[in-house]
Amino acid sequence: MSSITLSRRTLLRGAGAAGALAAVAGNSAMSTAIAQQAPTTLKGNINHSVARWTFGDLSVDELCTLVKEIGFAAIDLVGPDDWPTLQRHGVDSSMCNGAEISLEDGWAEPDNHAELIERYLRHIDLVAEAGYTNLICFSGNARGMDPEDGLNASAEGLKQIMGAAEERGVVLHMELLNSKVDHPDYLCDNSAWGIELCRRIGSPNFKLLYDIYHMQIMEGDVIRTLTDNIDYFGHFHTAGNPGRNELDETQELFYPAICRAILDTGFTGYVAQEFIPSSDDPDTAAEALRAAVMTCDV
Repeated sequence: MSSITLSRRTLLRGAGAAGALAAVAGNSAMSTAIAQQAPTTLKGNINHSVARWTFGDLSVDELCTLVKEIGFAAIDLVGPDDWPTLQRHGVDSSMCNGAEISLEDGWAEPDNHAELIERYLRHIDLVAEAGYTNLICFSGNARGMDPEDGLNASAEGLKQIMGAAEERGVVLHMELLNSKVDHPDYLCDNSAWGIELCRRIGSPNFKLLYDIYHMQIMEGDVIRTLTDNIDYFGHFHTAGNPGRNELDETQELFYPAICRAILDTGFTGYVAQEFIPSSDDPDTAAEALRAAVMTCDV
């Protein structure tokens, strides 16, 4: 996950008005590539999604149309301002955001607790009232603290909102991020730390967002980790490594095997694409998303 929006050239060059993609398949460069291969037939075993920020040059309306054309209906990391657009398209907000302060300032720092508690209690109500389930959270950076102190502080703070989450049927997900390449000093950078936090909180409404790309960088052993600890993982993110680009033969992760392992555990949550398209060409970017979904559609 990233808190920034990509500054690639627009994926809809020549598409005209902002709503062109939503209007008719084939009226824009991006939908041309999709329409040529439609309809996509997905097996229905994996609940697919895509992170909104990785296609940040599209409007939410356009991204909704794109995912529906590919054949799934969920977008990750969308906040309340954009939920009405998703609802108009019949697209799920598969991982809600907007309650966090930042990736760096999270639950491991006690000084953040008062603000985070206020923000998350408000957001839990918003998520529940909109009919959604999943809400993201972050440990924040270590800034020299001992990991054990970070565990204690995170558990203490999060326990103060878990009653509300349980009552409203909202599941908090702390994301596992790498601290080696993308997020230096991030505290929740390994599955063991996150799993221990889940144990200390002791609520079915607190899970981990297992980002496969990030955890491949930090610890590898992806299939064994997710198989042995699936009860703690409520959501998955994908991307190729190295480079965080497409799920293709240029990278070291073999996603068909990973997704079969996820499926074999009985997992019924979302697997969300969070790769960055390596091409600025709109047709190529659209086809990259289709290809990634098909790769994971086991």
